[in-house]
Parts: sequence; structure tokens; C-alpha cells
Amino acid sequence: AGCRLQVAGRGLQVAGHGSRVGRKKKILAQNSFAPLVEKGELNMGTINKVFLIGRLGKDPEERSTAGGTRVASFSLATDTYHGNNEEKTTEWHRVVTFGKMAEHCNQYLKKGELVCIEGSLQTRCWEKSPGEKHYFTEVVGSRVIFLGSNRTASTVHSTTEKEDEIPF
Repeated sequence: AGCRLQVAGRGLQVAGHGSRVGRKKKILAQNSFAPLVEKGELNMGTINKVFLIGRLGKDPEERSTAGGTRVASFSLATDTYHGNNEEKTTEWHRVVTFGKMAEHCNQYLKKGELVCIEGSLQTRCWEKSPGEKHYFTEVVGSRVIFLGSNRTASTVHSTTEKEDEIPF
């Protein structure tokens, strides 16, 4: 089931398949937009979505929030190749996951593992000393696909898996 997008001014208006959006300029969206429509992420015409495939720089760091929610933090390296001599540039990304997905990441991911991360960008700000602001941008993972070579690809969703089920 797809969704329909209407180009309206600067933004996008979204309606479910078969419903009337209003104006007549409609285009059929790819199926990948359907989950975003269901979650309401396209209501304002903007999107904060990140997809990364890379390798872990080190084992995930495990911790818990003050409320007891499990957290996994790790760095992810992605490579870009430039020019004819294939010069490589490596970009490092900070990734954080929460809850059951964090438990699985802490348990199964190791340094060097290949993973696909789906999530959103989040920037936090804090002051180290009066007037000295620091910013920290990270990817908040909503889905992790383990692509390691020793096992078949497995997916962990942050909100769609039942707490009792193991997604492997």
C-alpha cells in the first residue's frame, strides 16, 4: 500500500492511499514513505531520517538512564572514495540506541561488525563553563540491521518489536 503526496507550496501534504488530498497535483510516493506517513513524520513537510551502513569503531558502551532505560553508544565508520586513484575518506558517526534494541546491540555487536543504522539526527548543547557552549550531534537509532559476515542479517526495531520476542 502506498501513499500519495501533493506538492503544495514549499511543503508536502500527505494522505493515505485512496483518500483525497485537495489539489490535483498528486504524485505516487515510493513504498518507503508509507511508514513515515503512519508515524506522522511528514505532516510538516520536513524529514529527519538517516541511513548509514558502516563498521563499529569499538564495542558498544553500555549504560542506563536514571529511569532505568538501557542505552548503547558506539561509533560507526563510513567510507567515501574520491577520484580515479580511489582516495578514501572515513567519516565517524556517533550512534545511540535505547531500550531492548540497546540490549541487543550491547550483546551482539562488536568492534569491526558491519551494520545498517536507521534513525534521526539529534544535536544536544551544554555549557562547560559560563559562556562556553559545546554541541554534540549523534544518530538516534530506531532500527539496527546486523550485517555481520558470520550470521545472516538480523533486524532490531526500537518500537515495533514486542518486549518478549527476540528478533533473530
